[in-house]
Amino acid sequence: MPEQRFEEILEEISAGWGEGGRMTHLEVIPAREAHYVDLPQRLHPRLREALQRLGASRLYPHQARALELVEKGRNVIIATGTASGKSLCYHLPVYEEILERPSSRALYLFPTKALAQDQLRSLKELQGGEVRSATYDGDTPSDLRGWIRREAQIVLSNPDMLHFGILPNHRLWSGFFSHLRYVVVDEAHVARGIFGSHVAQVLRRLRRIAALYGSHPRFFFTSATIANPAEHAGRLAGLEVDAVEDDYSPRGRKVFALWNPPDILSMEGGEIHRSSNLETAELLARLMRLGVRTIAFARSRKAAELTYGYVLRILGADERELAGRLASYRGGYLPSQRREIERRLMGGELLAVSTTNALELGVDIGELKACIMNGYPGTIASTWQQAGRAGRRQGESLALLVGADDPLDQYLMRHPDSLFGAPCEEAVIDLENRRILGAHLACAARELPLRDGDEEYFGTGMWRVVEELKEEGALGKKGKIWYYARMDSPAQELNLRSASGSLISIVESDSGSLLGTVEEATCFFHVHPGAVYLHQGESYLVEELDLERMVALVRDEDLDFYTNPMDNTDVSVLAEEMRRGAPEEACSLHYGEVEVSTKVYAYQRRRLLTHEILETLGLDLPTQVLATRALWYTLPAGRLASLGMDEYTLAGGLHALEHAAIAILPLFAMCDRWDIGGMSTAFHPDTGSAAVFIYDAYPGGVGIAARGYEAAAQHLAAAREMVRSCPCLEGCPSCIHSPKCGNGNEPLNKQAAIRLFALLEEDFPKA
Repeated sequence: MPEQRFEEILEEISAGWGEGGRMTHLEVIPAREAHYVDLPQRLHPRLREALQRLGASRLYPHQARALELVEKGRNVIIATGTASGKSLCYHLPVYEEILERPSSRALYLFPTKALAQDQLRSLKELQGGEVRSATYDGDTPSDLRGWIRREAQIVLSNPDMLHFGILPNHRLWSGFFSHLRYVVVDEAHVARGIFGSHVAQVLRRLRRIAALYGSHPRFFFTSATIANPAEHAGRLAGLEVDAVEDDYSPRGRKVFALWNPPDILSMEGGEIHRSSNLETAELLARLMRLGVRTIAFARSRKAAELTYGYVLRILGADERELAGRLASYRGGYLPSQRREIERRLMGGELLAVSTTNALELGVDIGELKACIMNGYPGTIASTWQQAGRAGRRQGESLALLVGADDPLDQYLMRHPDSLFGAPCEEAVIDLENRRILGAHLACAARELPLRDGDEEYFGTGMWRVVEELKEEGALGKKGKIWYYARMDSPAQELNLRSASGSLISIVESDSGSLLGTVEEATCFFHVHPGAVYLHQGESYLVEELDLERMVALVRDEDLDFYTNPMDNTDVSVLAEEMRRGAPEEACSLHYGEVEVSTKVYAYQRRRLLTHEILETLGLDLPTQVLATRALWYTLPAGRLASLGMDEYTLAGGLHALEHAAIAILPLFAMCDRWDIGGMSTAFHPDTGSAAVFIYDAYPGGVGIAARGYEAAAQHLAAAREMVRSCPCLEGCPSCIHSPKCGNGNEPLNKQAAIRLFALLEEDFPKA
């Protein structure tokens, strides 16, 4: 492809719209030549032969460094870019270990089944059938499982299967555990938040069971670029880990554009940005017509399905053959559906795919030339990971970030240095979440009774949680050991990827077919009666939500609207753990344990293309209660008096400040705005003043609000700048409106929020 081709394509697309101004920034990332070093002299001859067979006669320096650390007996994380040869860094030492000691075993853990299958293929290419390797997950046939336990030298699995399938049955795996030498955790940056907090406890249970059988495996992690790779991997495993971060692999030239849809007049008379879903669909259709193999990422299942449906409408009957080369892909599809789409992508049958971040990870899906991101992916690390899905095998590629009508997106459109000149975020997990720790201590006790010395794995705080489990009847004590006292299997009741631990099945009422699943904790927002559920470009109307049977019944309908839930939220302070701010009459910042009560009381029907509110309908659903952790700002009446605001203006300013603070927090904590919630009030009874709360949307918290507490000064400054620099006069979806606001974005007051931000910033330098 000629050197300027993608710039020309962007200019042609821009000119074709005839409105201009869409491309707000163009960053050309030059190609990077590879650096190489010779293969280590001591490398096993069979490994040397295998590498030469694959055309790899040399290594990148970062690969050689990783091998050197492993040889010294260190635990390692390699955090380099997409397609930088990370897999080879752990394949080689594991392969060498098995060649020298065939009884040795290794466990590879991947966040998805698809990634495990993909790595099995590359493993077999390298080893040429010399090593017995197999995947062990929920799709593994029963008649193969015994052979894998006895004979497989490398087992490829996932944290979920390790948690509920392998560790509870460790006696069947005694031979494997007694010779376990390596544990590989791939894509470790995914193990953050609620999932990462669970994975950290599963890895501690793994180390404990391995020690029972006399082995102490070394850990090898791979990750996309994050700010704290060594710290994050160390917290995951409970061990000291060395990081390799310098990337010496080649990189093709990448044209990266920030693309902002224009303002349009809403039905209510105000200005809003044109839908990023529609903008992405038109870009995708144009690239498809040019024959450019493209992946389009969306931040939600609904957006991925809407984009897919829009492209089909744009192409229409005249381009039916081209439309047949497009697919949608997301979590919630059945495994067979996902494998078929992956196969068609890999084989080149598909020209484009509209997907969630389910395809963000390193599954080989063939040669892609362009990546469109429908809205900011939520973290800088994910942005580069998604952009790297195009041009993985060198060559020139295109990345387009389409700005959604969202405060953080619009902030980045106006401040590209926050994306291109900023370091990636820190991955956050919480090792002290009592709910998570308690669940895994119950699992560990059932696997092997707890005893003195187990604090080496779970920390000294485990004994307080053990006492709580004893009071609940989950644990019993006999002499110096603590045993699991119930008949059930605690592992089977614990879902590593869910806050609630339970999933609602979404079933088509006419055919009885299973369309997908949704977490119980969020079902009132996604599959309440009357909600619109999207699946593979089709719209379904939710007829019934049956919480006893854990089923949502839906009916296929051709609809021209979508639904938005509305909710009321109350926050009660249970315990304050940290506080900043002085003197007493000044604004202050707090962090601690809170209880959040949420009631989804209604929902709006909104027109698909214009987002116009068609009607608001009531719901009768129970209140959900969440015990979590939060940060909160208190603004005393004495300080607010100087601003001269009436009660309604103050309420609008606090509400706008809350929305802005939530929207910008993902720049400082590796999270999505949907991982956090908030509430604001002109008077809170627990604080005796006006207050703004920001809380983790997971039981017990997972460290996101804690990160916001630590970075409060920078967080406040960025949020104020985002609101101040937005060109609107009274507030809009680009600064203070929130798509998840349960109050329909009422009341909001932009100017009052700016003055409140200034008040907080005045007081915090004194803290």
